[in-house]
Amino acid sequence: MAFDYKKEYKEFYMPKNKPSIIKIPKMNYIAVRGKGNPNDENGEYKQTIGLLYAIAFTIKMSYKGTHKIDGYFEYVVPPLEGFWWQDGMKDSIDYNNKNQMNFISIIRLPDFVTKEDFEWAVEEATNKKKTDFSKVEFLSYDEEVCVQCMHIGSYDDEPNTINLMHEYMIENGYELDITENRFHHEIYLSDPRRCDVNKLKTVIRHPIRKKEG
Repeated sequence: MAFDYKKEYKEFYMPKNKPSIIKIPKMNYIAVRGKGNPNDENGEYKQTIGLLYAIAFTIKMSYKGTHKIDGYFEYVVPPLEGFWWQDGMKDSIDYNNKNQMNFISIIRLPDFVTKEDFEWAVEEATNKKKTDFSKVEFLSYDEEVCVQCMHIGSYDDEPNTINLMHEYMIENGYELDITENRFHHEIYLSDPRRCDVNKLKTVIRHPIRKKEG
């Protein structure tokens, strides 16, 4: 049975649909940065998804080729995730102004994947697919303490869940800590092309810190 990060780390990927506070350890990701409306069919966001999955599956299937990754075990590719922000918006996102979205699209890497393995995968995918993967990067990120919640429904209804998260955060002595290095974070557990919009499951995570005084 392939190792499934969603099932083995339910605290990170399958929280309840009520807020909780959690400390996220440092993880490595495949990442692509961009800007623009994620719903634009010809936009930068949609293009980044193909780049991410091409590298993710090159690494996943590496055991069938000549490049052997030390410590490799078979696994399910973790879900797509995204860090989001808008220039000039400190603690919130204007969901009516998606054209101004900045994003870092990410997929978690297993701990056994080194930067050298990642660079091999980029070169391998470039040669096989004749595609430019120069925008894809190896990202190490330490998210630390966050408030998170499972959001069920449309992405445009996320503010309702976020309000509950912020209320819970304040009740527990924390304050929001979104900065230029700590972001609004979403983990996509449903495929919007195949799932009813009212049943979409998205983990929402916001960085927080203990309130002083």
